[in-house]
Amino acid sequence: MRRVTYSMGVSLDGYIVGPDGGFDWGAPDPEVFRFWIDEIRDVGVHLLGRRLYETMLYWETAEQEQSLDEAELEWAGLWNPLPKVVFSTTLSAVRGNARLLSGGLAEEIERLRAEPGEGDIAIGGATLAAEAAEAGLIDEYRTVVHPVLVGGGIPFFPRNERRVDLDLVETRTLGSRVVYVRYRVAR
Repeated sequence: MRRVTYSMGVSLDGYIVGPDGGFDWGAPDPEVFRFWIDEIRDVGVHLLGRRLYETMLYWETAEQEQSLDEAELEWAGLWNPLPKVVFSTTLSAVRGNARLLSGGLAEEIERLRAEPGEGDIAIGGATLAAEAAEAGLIDEYRTVVHPVLVGGGIPFFPRNERRVDLDLVETRTLGSRVVYVRYRVAR
């Protein structure tokens, strides 16, 4: 069965964006960017909330820019053909290799798990991940922890006051004092 993973950059105090909505502190250095390239290779489909989808739209046309380096071109070449499902009640259309859903996250995950296919089902976006976590659908939490305290914003982990036991799978120090931590939900 395909795993559901939730993976994003996070501040040491647990936020994916700060109180001002900024995440410039999470801009990856070349080693961290290489990590994200390697991670996306194991993804078979990516589920995104509206905000993350809108942020990632940059990559839909990025290959046309002359200023991209080799790693950025490699990322775009992997990201653009990757099937994506965007969950939004406000968007009327999506671009690229994406389809739009307005609800039914649990049903979509179960459908994707049941169909043949390889690669993880990745979830991006804290709001969407919180819904999946509340339903007990996330198999692995993967954090790329940046050495910064932002003091508030959008938390990586849902604040639903529900205990979830985790088993440590992997830790790795990446460039710029960044640490990757991977946990599997204990079942």
